Amino acid sequence: MPRQAWIILAVATIGFTVNFWAWALISPLGGLYTQLLELSSLETALIVAVPVIVGSLGRIPVGALTDRFGARVMFPLMSALTIVPVLFVGYLGTESFLLLVVGGFFLGLGGTTFAVGVPLVNAWFPPAKRGTAIGIFGAGTAGTAIAAFTTVGLKDAFGVPFPFTVVAVLLVVYAVLSYLLLRDAPGRTVPTGSAVRRAWETAKLPITLQLSFLYAVGFGGFVAFSVYLPTYLRTVFDLSPGDAAFRTAGFVVLAVVMRPVGGFLSDRFGPIRVLTVCFVVVTVFAAVSALERSLEPLGTIAFLAMAAALGASSGAVFALVALVAPPGKVGGVTGIVGAAGGLGGFAPPLLMGTIYGWQGNYQPGLWLLAITAAVAACYTAWGMRIPTA
Repeated sequence: MPRQAWIILAVATIGFTVNFWAWALISPLGGLYTQLLELSSLETALIVAVPVIVGSLGRIPVGALTDRFGARVMFPLMSALTIVPVLFVGYLGTESFLLLVVGGFFLGLGGTTFAVGVPLVNAWFPPAKRGTAIGIFGAGTAGTAIAAFTTVGLKDAFGVPFPFTVVAVLLVVYAVLSYLLLRDAPGRTVPTGSAVRRAWETAKLPITLQLSFLYAVGFGGFVAFSVYLPTYLRTVFDLSPGDAAFRTAGFVVLAVVMRPVGGFLSDRFGPIRVLTVCFVVVTVFAAVSALERSLEPLGTIAFLAMAAALGASSGAVFALVALVAPPGKVGGVTGIVGAAGGLGGFAPPLLMGTIYGWQGNYQPGLWLLAITAAVAACYTAWGMRIPTA
């Protein structure tokens, strides 16, 4: 492997981490916004879900644009564009629910950078190492854990705007450095023709639709937990905001660590086997969580097991993308599959908020997760096939 490939991977992973940190800034402060703005449970779910859906759907055009213009242009551009909504939410988000939703909408730009990094890394590494390389890049979802670990503490020490200001400064620095350091791989295939037509052709690929479903379950589950788990833990187990944020960060860190592990195991044993095992684990422990009334120790074990399985499944899905996506459409496939993953994380927080407002508990939502993961396990084991030349 050329040394430059590893440098590109490192720079891309750092950028993905910073942008994901920006993308996840609202969730740890959900309790604060709920109190200051007197939000309902559904409104609280909405403010954390809006950046998720925008960051998810935005991956489709951003992935297509990355295929066309390259990551050397798109990574600095998307990082720079995310600076404005970060500062907007930090300084105006506590003023009204409407301003917070508007700021959260544009904050979703940070979540689109996943569709920039995957085709960049994919092009720099050979097929036998792509699962591991893309898994390492995917560990940039650690930005969510950083947000969970630091946002509340920085807010308590220096005020609400401070964590947003820190992230805005980091985005400025990264936008400059990425423009100077990133390079697209030699021989990069540049697609031609209408972007809309290319997106439609990519969406029609059978593997795109199959992987979209699997990523919606795997990464969607991770996103849903990372944005809604603080609210769930505070409501069900009466934890303090700091304790809930700390436990959520632990969930996210484990999922992030397991993502490159999932890619590595996929390179070694095949992504279909890895995915099947991951979804079976989620099925079992989502059911345990639905039945368990105590957080210690079985409830904690169940959440950590799901974190590990969801993280590994996310790495395995993109190990499969690296094997089957056509060379000129990696960004397009990544955008659509990545959008499906983000959308998979959009619905559960809203659903959980609605269920709690109606039933007064979260058990039906956890049972739905168990059923969905079981369907994904069965489909992966018996319905997924890697196309052969």
